[in-house]
Amino acid sequence: MLRSLYSGISGLRSHQTMLDVTGNNIANVNTTGFKSSSVVFQDTLSQLTGNAAGSAAQTGGTNPAQVGLGVQVASIATNTTQGSLQATGKATDVMIGGEGYFVVSQGGQQFYTRAGGFEVDDQGRLKTSGGALLQGWPAVDGAVDTGAPLGTLNVVHTTASPAVATTALGASGNLPSDAAVGTVRSTEITVYDAAGTARNFSLTFTNTAPGAWDVAADDGAGNTATASLSFTNGVQTGSAALTVAGVTVDLDAITGYSGLNTAGLTTQDGRASGLMESFSIGQDGTVTAAYSNGARLAVGRIALADFANAGGLEKAGDSLYRASAASGTPSFVEPGTNGASTLASGYLEMSNVDLSQEFTNLIVAQRGFQANARIITTSDDVLQELTNLKR
Repeated sequence: MLRSLYSGISGLRSHQTMLDVTGNNIANVNTTGFKSSSVVFQDTLSQLTGNAAGSAAQTGGTNPAQVGLGVQVASIATNTTQGSLQATGKATDVMIGGEGYFVVSQGGQQFYTRAGGFEVDDQGRLKTSGGALLQGWPAVDGAVDTGAPLGTLNVVHTTASPAVATTALGASGNLPSDAAVGTVRSTEITVYDAAGTARNFSLTFTNTAPGAWDVAADDGAGNTATASLSFTNGVQTGSAALTVAGVTVDLDAITGYSGLNTAGLTTQDGRASGLMESFSIGQDGTVTAAYSNGARLAVGRIALADFANAGGLEKAGDSLYRASAASGTPSFVEPGTNGASTLASGYLEMSNVDLSQEFTNLIVAQRGFQANARIITTSDDVLQELTNLKR
């Protein structure tokens, strides 16, 4: 009789756990990156009341007779399937499209999360709402070394993008073949020295004969150079370039057809120093900063962690996980390479809780709890009858 009482108690405890897990799932239906859990039951020990026996020539075998001693929770499994996406338009909101986890650091410990709602702190670092710092590969002078150790990503650089001295200019357009001798066309472009100081670089084209032009260059710092161009049927008869104080001007793209006087300087490879204006996060996790001087430099790359058994991760609160013996050690991968998941900036991953399933689980857990409570009351009634035998 006592066995049924304790079986009922084990059933109450197990179904209470199921109610707790289901309630937690429903409570987190709108939690970013939340992964729902499910309860798996198993029976406990069974008491053997009759041994099994094999068959003989004249008799058949008998099966063992066993009385079960209740139920227990076998596991609480995490459902790691991906949740739906939610568009936010916020540059620091990032969603993982596939498997993997963001790597974050808090208090010197490494954690993992699917919640990509990051913010920028007062030092320019990307962090979770709970203060954990996003990890990746910081860039050095715009270059990212994914073989280096992980570090905190700082997306706001207070230092200016350095100036780059102009070393190459490009010219294009057309010099008219029907121009009168002595026709002059001038063009100029802004160039920069190593300190970012701007000056005007000019070219002057002077027609010396039909299909022939002299080119005079002035770099704006007192340095000059000259060259000659000649055309046959509008095409240059040779490769033309000139160099002024280390700055090379490519003239190959200039043509010499009639009627058009459009030749000019069009490109240069230098720039002044500039301050950071904004940043963006690409599908491969690269964080790119845009500067006021037009430069775009990588400031880092977000890393993802993959696990052999993601279901073995331990929940650590604040939508964070920690590695366990069951999950295995993480392998850090570059998003979007070698089959790794890609990232989507401006989106968040919603909870993967299925409300219809959870409400069904609530009913199942409630009915299971009621049935096990009935076992206890019924066993109590039988015990009452037993004690009433002696009056």
